Amino acid sequence: MQNRPQFALGRLKTGEMNKGETAYAAELERQKASGEVLWWKFEGLKLRLADNTFLTVDFAVMVKDGTLEMHEVKGGFWQDDARAKTKIAAAMYPFRFIALRPEAKKRGGGWIVEEF
Repeated sequence: MQNRPQFALGRLKTGEMNKGETAYAAELERQKASGEVLWWKFEGLKLRLADNTFLTVDFAVMVKDGTLEMHEVKGGFWQDDARAKTKIAAAMYPFRFIALRPEAKKRGGGWIVEEF
């Protein structure tokens, strides 16, 4: 067996969820079963921010009162351009924008929520 160098995997293909997004999709399904969420779609909306600048939202979510929210799932940190795009989108569009990060299991698990 050859000893090959290890490289970063990079971004997943459009429509494929990473580990955090998969966990959050399961959470949305639990909320849907309990009636808290009426509908959700992964990478279902692409918002234009400027010429040749877009934000593809991780999850478009309709909550029980009919409000449409945009949920962004992030790992341990945000890249500056992703945070900036989310802030710009929140200022431009009439949706509630929420960022979620998984909380460590040793701290009780769940999600850390930041609203824009």
